[in-house]
Amino acid sequence: MQYGIRTYVDDMDDAVMIDYVAWPERLYLIGTDNRIAYAGKHGPYGFSPKELKAAIDHITR
Repeated sequence: MQYGIRTYVDDMDDAVMIDYVAWPERLYLIGTDNRIAYAGKHGPYGFSPKELKAAIDHITR
């Protein structure tokens, strides 16, 4: 995706998840107004790629 949005991802060793006990996993998109534009359901299967893409498209208009 070519949106120019800062993305923060944990390394393969899951250091951030281990340090912050990120359980259950969730995926969030923060809008340019610093509000939550998308919040996935509890994971690891709780987010919809289509819904996330729609939210990204909406905030980058």
